Amino acid sequence: MIRVRFAPSPTGIPHIGNTRTALFNFLFARHNSGKFILRIEDTDRTRFLKEAETIIIKTLEWLGLSFDEKYVQSERLSVYKEYADILEKKKLAYREEGALRFRMPKTGETFWQDAVGNKKIVFKNNTQEDFIIMKSDGYPTYNFANVVDDYLMKITHIIRGEEFISSTPKHVQLYKAFLWKEPVWCHLPIILGTDKTKLSKRHGAKAVLDYKDEGYLKETLLNYMALLGWNPGADERSDGSRLRSASEDRRGRDKEIFSIKELIRLFDLKDINTANPIFDLKKLEWLNGMWIREIKDLKQRLTDFYSKDKDIISLLNSSKGDLVVDSARSRIKTLKDFKNLMSIRRERKMTSEEKRIANNLSVYLKNELKDSWQDEKLLKVLKNFSKGNNISFKKIYFLLTGKEHGIGVLELNQIYGKEFFFKNLNE
Repeated sequence: MIRVRFAPSPTGIPHIGNTRTALFNFLFARHNSGKFILRIEDTDRTRFLKEAETIIIKTLEWLGLSFDEKYVQSERLSVYKEYADILEKKKLAYREEGALRFRMPKTGETFWQDAVGNKKIVFKNNTQEDFIIMKSDGYPTYNFANVVDDYLMKITHIIRGEEFISSTPKHVQLYKAFLWKEPVWCHLPIILGTDKTKLSKRHGAKAVLDYKDEGYLKETLLNYMALLGWNPGADERSDGSRLRSASEDRRGRDKEIFSIKELIRLFDLKDINTANPIFDLKKLEWLNGMWIREIKDLKQRLTDFYSKDKDIISLLNSSKGDLVVDSARSRIKTLKDFKNLMSIRRERKMTSEEKRIANNLSVYLKNELKDSWQDEKLLKVLKNFSKGNNISFKKIYFLLTGKEHGIGVLELNQIYGKEFFFKNLNE
């Protein structure tokens, strides 16, 4: 059975990079009817953050990345001591200043066939130094506990970032020292910013739960993270882009919208790129807008997001609630945009010229429409005023709403009625 693990260290808050690692492990496990394991690697007590484990679990739960088993390394110290003692007895490890070091071979090569790109990775052993496996405080190091746990938990595939490639010779040699069968090694390309440097906050990258707070959908984050280094059934160009493949829809355009069910069905390690993917915040925003149009329960998502905003909740629960949501659906990129879109506050004051035009428009509407404010008639009257006075419809929209952009005039007429327009025109 396929068994994979996500093994975060609770020394920081989960960001896009390590959460993508969790996603790839989850997709691979579910695609193969295997097990997805969460292992909290908390042996670095100097950098340990008490709240980090809670946030890690909340992140996975929000995304729906359910784990089948959970382990915490600090609860397994006796296990690591047992296996460290084995190496010391075999003279493959030695004491130095209270710590136990593993003897790395100094001749020959350490190598493995990496599943990403099916490439052989080789290290000369004379470049490798002996390394600590048990610290003087009784805690194991990452390199040692990681290998012991992977073996005992019967992990079949190690799917992690390529920043761990430099540590892998140590892990391979530990497997050899214990005469254990190695897992399949799979190192994911590092995510870069648009300037081709390592992804950081200045590129718009942040903790995954921060995206939730900013109104991004979990479907968007799952979809976008999956495409950071993976694409189903396509050949890779030298620049890291993908040739047309099964991921295209019938109209020949690259398919970029994937549900979690589709991702599970399609995910395969052979489709992971070797080139470094680029994190593009604008692409993420676009994708979120697409998912907002796609989901059926947008009203409930907005209700949950604005649970503490009495004005928004009142609007959503009103008789116009469904109309409001349908009107906003195609005009927002994040749930956070909804409040500004539905705001009835003016964005700026009118100029004296705009006040003159607004006064004329107010009189014209009263004379032409009287009490008959049906959508078709309102639109016709506004077009006549625009044409007859050489006033752009964009200007008319601002005069009627107090905003440069937003929900259409006819929809606003249905939601707020003529009083809303006259209030703005007569300000």
